[in-house]
Amino acid sequence: MALPIATVEPLKLAAVALAGKGHWITGTAMIAACYAFSLLIVERLFVIVKPKLLSISWFARLWEGFISVRVRARLWRVLKHCIGLRPDRGSSAPSPRPWHTEPFSDRRYPRR
Repeated sequence: MALPIATVEPLKLAAVALAGKGHWITGTAMIAACYAFSLLIVERLFVIVKPKLLSISWFARLWEGFISVRVRARLWRVLKHCIGLRPDRGSSAPSPRPWHTEPFSDRRYPRR
């Protein structure tokens, strides 16, 4: 796991220095490429060592909890709330209601 950090961190510093000298587009592209490369390497390493990690009992329990649908759904709700994808339940902004939940108000077609 230290391999991606050891190779990418100096490149990130070089990209910041490059951006500081006025080449901000090149520096930004270089930082984005470094993060993408680091993520790719870490993901590949995780795929390789995952069977060995799952043989450790505490990691296996933690992993099962992480991939649980309920935990992921809760994490997704918290993430959406944090980045503001939907209004807070306690806020004064009215939340949009779907058309099928509106009360029936047409007298020509009474509710059964």
